[in-house]
Amino acid sequence: MAMSQNDSTVQPLNVLGTSLESCCNDPLTGYWRDGYCRTASEDRGTHVVCALMTQEFLDDTKSRGNDLSTTIAAYNFPGLKPGDKWCLCILRWLEAEKAGVAPLINLKSTDGAALKYTTLELLEKYAVE
Repeated sequence: MAMSQNDSTVQPLNVLGTSLESCCNDPLTGYWRDGYCRTASEDRGTHVVCALMTQEFLDDTKSRGNDLSTTIAAYNFPGLKPGDKWCLCILRWLEAEKAGVAPLINLKSTDGAALKYTTLELLEKYAVE
C-alpha cells in the first residue's frame, strides 16, 4: 500500500491484520522517522520490519556494506547498538534470515506489506513481544 507521509486517512495494518503499532521513538526509526515501520512508493527499501538489533546482525549487515552501527551526524543517524529497535528493509531481513543472523521482530509493529515478500509463519518464528 503506497501512502504519503501526510496521508492520515489510511491506517496501515500490521502482519497480524490489526492497527500498526509504533516500533521505536528512541532512536527515532521508520522511513518517515515517525517511529512506524510503514512504507510508501518513495521507500525503495521497503522499511517495514520492526527488528530488535543484535551484535551478530549489526556485524553481518556492516560486512554487506550497510553499516547501521556508526553515527552519521549529517543524517541525524545515531548509530545502532544491540537492543535498539529499528525498521529494517524486508529484503535485508530475509537475507539475514537465510544467513542465520536475522534479528527478532515485533509483529505488531511490522507493516502488513512484509507479507508481499514472505509468510506470516516465517515471521512468527522470530516474534518477540
